[in-house]
Amino acid sequence: MNITFLGHASLSIEIDNYTILVDPFITGNPKASHIDINGIKADYILLTHAHQDHILDVEVIVKQTNAIIVSNYEIVTHYQKLGYKGHPINHGGNWTFDFGTVKYVNAVHTSSFPDGSYGGQPGGFVIQSKSKNIYIAGDTALTYDMKLIPLHAKLDLAILPIGDNFTMGINDAVIASDFVECDTILGYHYDTFEYIEINKEEAIKAFKNKRKQLKLLDIGQSITV
Repeated sequence: MNITFLGHASLSIEIDNYTILVDPFITGNPKASHIDINGIKADYILLTHAHQDHILDVEVIVKQTNAIIVSNYEIVTHYQKLGYKGHPINHGGNWTFDFGTVKYVNAVHTSSFPDGSYGGQPGGFVIQSKSKNIYIAGDTALTYDMKLIPLHAKLDLAILPIGDNFTMGINDAVIASDFVECDTILGYHYDTFEYIEINKEEAIKAFKNKRKQLKLLDIGQSITV
């Protein structure tokens, strides 16, 4: 499994011969100006919620890839009405796709489309493939529901927001890693704009003090899980 950080909360995940794109927000992010949106591949697009900084580039990418959108019922219905393919899933539900099994799990946040219309309840994803399991938290506060995740899957990587203000910050993310029982964390949703800027050295140290590893990638950089 190969994971590329595309900035903010955007990820490209390669599992076998499939590419899963998560929360594409690229053209609106000046820090990701070197990412060519026309070259992005996607068989599936997973959306955690409907805020603009998570869905901005969905339609452009779907038009060029014909990807299947996977998200809550309201978000998928929104895109199906526009003529795009989608698979609705809701909290606690599992579905097995070509690349593995996806479980939609709770996130404590809000969700609305840029025009203010209802975007369903926000969530995160647990992806279980043949070889590795990962948790993509989405935008969320620390929540006790995270303790349920290791009952379903032993994680190899937890992808957690760490920017604070709109989501949990570093200290809560450390606790979240305890709750999901994963010591290898990929941080995201930080530094995109002023409200969520962090001290990277202090963030890495906070996890290291708990004998955990926080990975912070440059935009466009990849890791193999």
